[in-house]
Amino acid sequence: MKVLPDSPLLDVAEVTEIELLILRRMREYTTGEHAGIFKGSGFDFVGLRDWAAGDRPSTIEWVQSTFNNFAPLVVREFEQHSTATVMAVADRSASTRCGIGGTSLAAGIARAIATVGFSAVFFQDTFGLMTYDEDFQHLAAVRPRIGKSHVLHCLDAYQHGIVGSELKRHEDLSLTIGGHLRTACMIPVISDFLFPEARHVLQGLSHLNTSHDVFLVVVDGSFAFDLPASPSGWVDAYDVETGQSKVISRGELQHLAQRVRAWQEDIERWGKEEGLDVVRLGSSPEANLTALLEFVVARRLRKA
Repeated sequence: MKVLPDSPLLDVAEVTEIELLILRRMREYTTGEHAGIFKGSGFDFVGLRDWAAGDRPSTIEWVQSTFNNFAPLVVREFEQHSTATVMAVADRSASTRCGIGGTSLAAGIARAIATVGFSAVFFQDTFGLMTYDEDFQHLAAVRPRIGKSHVLHCLDAYQHGIVGSELKRHEDLSLTIGGHLRTACMIPVISDFLFPEARHVLQGLSHLNTSHDVFLVVVDGSFAFDLPASPSGWVDAYDVETGQSKVISRGELQHLAQRVRAWQEDIERWGKEEGLDVVRLGSSPEANLTALLEFVVARRLRKA
């Protein structure tokens, strides 16, 4: 496993594929055969504010912007009544930028973000993103909004770390995340969960689940450790998060992928013990996309 170049995690073709799959999956709900699932009276104008990354050009208030010489631009802010808010919590620790064969762990997390985000677009739900690094030391968030352009902005924010606000960290993880949310939300927590305090984190998420709808999306991390046999009897391994090095034997190296799979099975078991639903994503992007979409759509329709 090695640190991969900072190339785009998802290309245009992959984003389009996710959108088309969602439309095909949801076709039966757009042909007039079922009662409407959308609530509210539409968009309400709530005021003006400074332009922020992710805002649509059509919302710019040009007349007001001239008063401050277009620095910054002023946009009209609207609020749409929706039946749900989705806040994805995604792992952005340094290890997710590692991988093998040109594919990083972060790419799988980005696909999951896109799948959940574009399904929210279909349901006209607001969608936001919260990211965290190793040991949950730094959390940041992009506030929920409606629309495809905002989902694309969240994907860009995940890759490049461009966030709207830093979150104040509490000892209790449920307070850290819940303190940023104004209403009850659907919260998919997307990660490979390859960190030592994972079970403690699951306990915090269980507390959060009492007031929000929290579920785990476990992205397969074993492929990144399925390394070719080493000709050397000993290998120098480097941890990109802690900066520590460790010499391991060739035998240990060959069993790393198996240990990761066993750990993620434990994550699934621990999550269920804490009352959290778990979606396991494997090594096939197509199968992952279908499995996660079906889970999210079924969960969303139950609430509607």
